[in-house]
Amino acid sequence: MNSGYLQKGMYAAVFTMAAVQTQAAPAVDFSNLVEQVSPAVVSVNVVKKMTQEEIMQQQVPEILKRFFGNQVIIPQQQVPQEKTAYGSAFFISKDGYLLTNHHVVENASKVTIMLNDRRELDATVVGSDERTDVALLKVKGDQFPALKTGNVDQLKVGEPVLAIGSPFGFDYSASAGIVSAKMRNMMGETSVPFIQTDVALNPGNSGGPLFNQLGEVVGVNSRIFSGTGGYMGLSFSIPIDVAMDIADQLKKNGKVTRSYLGVSMQDIDRNLAESYNLPKPEGALITDVTANSPASKAGLKSGDIVLKYNGASISRTSELLNYLNRSVPNQTIQLEVLRDDKTRNISATLTTAPDDTPAKAQQVSESTGPKIGVAIRDLTPTELSQLNIQGGVLIQDVMRGGVASQARILPGDVITQLNSTTIKNANDFVKAVSGLKKETVVRVSLIREGQRAIVGMRI
Repeated sequence: MNSGYLQKGMYAAVFTMAAVQTQAAPAVDFSNLVEQVSPAVVSVNVVKKMTQEEIMQQQVPEILKRFFGNQVIIPQQQVPQEKTAYGSAFFISKDGYLLTNHHVVENASKVTIMLNDRRELDATVVGSDERTDVALLKVKGDQFPALKTGNVDQLKVGEPVLAIGSPFGFDYSASAGIVSAKMRNMMGETSVPFIQTDVALNPGNSGGPLFNQLGEVVGVNSRIFSGTGGYMGLSFSIPIDVAMDIADQLKKNGKVTRSYLGVSMQDIDRNLAESYNLPKPEGALITDVTANSPASKAGLKSGDIVLKYNGASISRTSELLNYLNRSVPNQTIQLEVLRDDKTRNISATLTTAPDDTPAKAQQVSESTGPKIGVAIRDLTPTELSQLNIQGGVLIQDVMRGGVASQARILPGDVITQLNSTTIKNANDFVKAVSGLKKETVVRVSLIREGQRAIVGMRI
C-alpha cells in the first residue's frame, strides 16, 4: 500500500502502529481483558517476492527518477529480491488454526507467527479469500489459547471495543474505542458488512481481533479510511460470524463457494421512496436481473423492491447482501417484494455462483497490458437481442480498489467500446485492454440498465 495517496478502504496491514487515542477511548478499564486475551494474539511475519517494478524503483537513482520517473533502464542483472511485511492473527481453535487477512498473506513465500512468549512458528496458509479479505492459517501443535467469538447481532453502536495487534512490528499494542456503525459496505463491496469503529488502527493491525467488553472476538481488523496513510478515526473490521463462515469453508474445501441470485441492487433514497409510495426509504431496489439466473427464473424484475428476506425486514441493500452472502447454494429463499404498489411473495432457489475464474483468466496479465480488475463474459444471444446490440461483454465482477472500480464501472455493465475500438466479445476486450498505455484515460462506452453512457477510466 502507498501511504501517500488517499485510499478508501485502505488496508491497515503490513505494519501497524496502534497508539491509543486518548480523546476517543471510552472510560473503560481493559487492563484485565488485555492480560487474558493477549496470549491468543500473534504477530505475523510475511516474506513476499518483490515485483520487477519494485526492484526497478530501488535501482533507479533518485536524481534520474525526478526527470524520467521509473522508466530508466539500468543495465545490470536482475536478481529476485524479497521484502518483509507484518500483520496480526489470532487463534480460533486449540489445534493451531488462526484467522488473519487475505492481503496480509497474499503472494507470501513464507509465513511465520510469533507468540507472546517470543516463540516463532512456521505457518501454512490453508486458504485465502480475496473478496472477504479473510485467510486461514495453520501451525503444528495443540493446546493453543483459542479466543471465544461473540454475537455480532448484539453488538451496539456506541459500545466500547478493544483491538490488539502488531503496529509496525510493535507486537501486542492495544487500542480502544467505540462502535461507530454497523453494516457498512465499502464502495463496490458486496461481500462484507463491516463494523466501523474509531479504534486506532494503522498499517500492521490487519488480521488482529476486535473484542467486546466480555473479551469475545466480534471482528477481524481489516481496513482504515485515511488521507495520510495513518489513523484518522475511521477503522473497519470484518464481522466475526462472516469470517468464521469463510474459515469453515477454507478448512473443509480450501476455497469458498458462494450462492447466486443474479441481481444488481441499489438503496432507496427519498425521491425513490416517494415515487414508489413508500412511507420511508427502505428496501433494496433491483436494478437488473441476469438472464437465466435464479432471480430471472423466480420472476423477479428490474424495478422490484425487496422488503423482506425470509421474513426479516430489509432497510437497505447491505442487509439483503449480507443475508444472501450467508446463504448456501440450493437454498430456497422467500422474498417479499413491492411491484406496482402491491406486495407479493416470491420464492427463489439459489444456485452456486458462476465460477469467475475463467472470466478473470481472460484479463490481460501485467506482462501484456494493464490489469483493470474485472471479470467478464460474452453476452448470450438473448441478452444481445434484449439490448438490441451486435456485441459486447458483460462485467461479472469488479475488484475493489482496481482501475475499473475507481472509474465507477459496476457488475452488470455491458461494455461495447474502448476509445474507438468496438468490443464484440471477450477476445476483443482482452486485445483492446492489452494495447492500453499507463497514465492515460480511456473512454469506455457502456450500457447500464438499458441506458448508454461513457465513462473515463484512468489507467
